[in-house]
Order: sequence, then structure tokens, then C-alpha cells
Amino acid sequence: MFDNVAPFRSPGYYIREASQDWELQGAADLRKQVFVREQCVFPHHDRDPIDDQAAHLVVLSTCAHELDAVVGTVRIHQPQLRIWWGSRLAVSADYRKVGQLGAELIRLAVSSANAQGCDKFFAHVQVQNVDLFRRMRWHPLEEVPLHGVPHMRMMADLDYYPPMADAKLGWYHKPQKIAA
Repeated sequence: MFDNVAPFRSPGYYIREASQDWELQGAADLRKQVFVREQCVFPHHDRDPIDDQAAHLVVLSTCAHELDAVVGTVRIHQPQLRIWWGSRLAVSADYRKVGQLGAELIRLAVSSANAQGCDKFFAHVQVQNVDLFRRMRWHPLEEVPLHGVPHMRMMADLDYYPPMADAKLGWYHKPQKIAA
């Protein structure tokens, strides 16, 4: 009877740095879902010492304009002065075709680091995602295997990302077109 009914998708999303415990837990749960259960990159969890020093950025879905769930995440950290890295970019399988949520996380990651005096921003990108990063003005540097998965070390073109001083404020993203 309801075969033609499209699944519910949030009308809009908050893209920001996680600031509440439920957001941090949601990011950890999503990473486990993507990197342990779906991709089998890690056997039990993907946590490492970087998690303790990183800023965790999230995509938050909304329901009736209230925050609902973490549907995307990435972490950023500065291992050296003015050198930043992004890692563990993940978007929930149910939201991967929703208007550019991964791209919005990348934009927030680089823009917030840029506001903090970033001179270089790197990421190890799974090879199937390299085209997305190239479209967002990232440059491939070298292919490297990580956790048994081919990755490309890439560097962002910082001129493309205006500084965003308050990542906790973030922004509201309303996709122009929501794919089924």
C-alpha cells in the first residue's frame, strides 16, 4: 500500500562542531557504523588517541526544527603548529544522497582550521572519494595504504575556504534537491 512513499529526510541540517555529549556519542556511533560494520576497516572500534585532541564536527538532522540525530561527522586536529588534518569523515548510509552533507563537513573543517591560523590542511582520503575532494579544490599528493585500504594523501587549497571563526555556531544547510 505504501510502496511509493519516499523515506523521511530532514528538511535541513545543522553543520557545526559538536558541543553536547549526545552529539559526541552520535559521532562515535556513526563512525563505528561506517568504519567497523559497513566497511570492516576496524574490527571493534575506530577510536585512537587523536580523538582526545580533535574537534569533532557533525551534521545534525532536524525534525520539526528540533535537533534530531547525528547523520555526519569528521574530526580535525592540529598535530603541529599551523598544520591541520581531517579524518574519519562519515555520513550515515541513509543520508549519503542528501545534498552534499559530506562536502559541507569538509567546508566547515577547513574553514574553521583556516580561522585558527592553518598553513596546510591534509587528509588521507579513501580512493573512491578522491573526486569529491578534487571538486572541492584539494590536491592529490601520494597514494598510501592505511588500515588495509588504499588512501590518497591530499592537501586543501586554503584560498578556497574562507575562515570561519566559530565552528560551534556553524550554519544551517537546506539542500536544494534531495535525492531519493
